[in-house]
Amino acid sequence: MQDIEDKERYINTGRLIHILSNQMKRRNASEAVGDDGLTTMQKHVLKHILLETMHREVYQKDIEEEFRIRKSTATGILQLMEKNGFISRESSKKDARLKRIVPTPKAEALRPEILEHIRDTEKRLIQGIDQEDVKICRKVLVQMIQNLAENKKENKEEDENDE
Repeated sequence: MQDIEDKERYINTGRLIHILSNQMKRRNASEAVGDDGLTTMQKHVLKHILLETMHREVYQKDIEEEFRIRKSTATGILQLMEKNGFISRESSKKDARLKRIVPTPKAEALRPEILEHIRDTEKRLIQGIDQEDVKICRKVLVQMIQNLAENKKENKEEDENDE
């Protein structure tokens, strides 16, 4: 860790975020869901489904957007998860063309473990950091996300105008 602290002043912000993201990804999926025969990507998707279905309906399009994957990739992941008994897909009451993704009891049994893992990870992330610094960090990270989203939107508009 001292190595990162020494280099911190020379590493750009994006690289620091990338390092943190990689450490979290390595730790998150395998530790949160355990050894259940799911691939790492399936674990990430299942975790997302379990968290999101607590407060809204989830559809395949949501998975595609969240993980920035193609429709065919999402279909393959979801079909395997359905075959392995982690999800079912039901027609939406609003639009029969849409299939709502529903966690099965097998998946629901993992929810408490996943929520506990998230709490533990959050606690570890902010350990030894002043609460005010955590608030500032969160505010800055949100602003960075917005900056990149605005930049992406501007670039898309420029591309459309060039055509």
